[in-house]
Amino acid sequence: MIELNKDDIKGFLPHREPMLLIEKSFIDDEGNAHSEYKIKEDEFFTRGHFPGNPVVPGVIQCEIMAQSCAVLVKDEIPGHITLYAGLNNVKFKNVVKPGDVCQVTSKLIERRGQLFFCSAKLEVDGKLCCKGDLTFALVPIEK
Repeated sequence: MIELNKDDIKGFLPHREPMLLIEKSFIDDEGNAHSEYKIKEDEFFTRGHFPGNPVVPGVIQCEIMAQSCAVLVKDEIPGHITLYAGLNNVKFKNVVKPGDVCQVTSKLIERRGQLFFCSAKLEVDGKLCCKGDLTFALVPIEK
């Protein structure tokens, strides 16, 4: 099992605050990534969505899942950026709010060159909030 803290994650993931949306992660013996992110009270994406009743937008939930998927290919990311190539079969089942700890499980399904096909689910307190199939590409950083 490989455990990663936020500094480890910053070593390979090109995202930075406020868009770095996983705080710790580990890869289990079966090759699945398990990541966590606690939604803060003052997140930029909840201040206007919705005032008085903040809810994490679905696209942010997808981004949290995508960053967890990237952990699965962490050794290949340096020198690249990770870009969405597709989102399929995404379903939202429960809302995510400030104070919630998002727990993501992601799995690499297939690889074709620099395209990676994954499945992921995001849960809060054991309740499914979002799930879907994510495709991302590793694109070399132009110098």
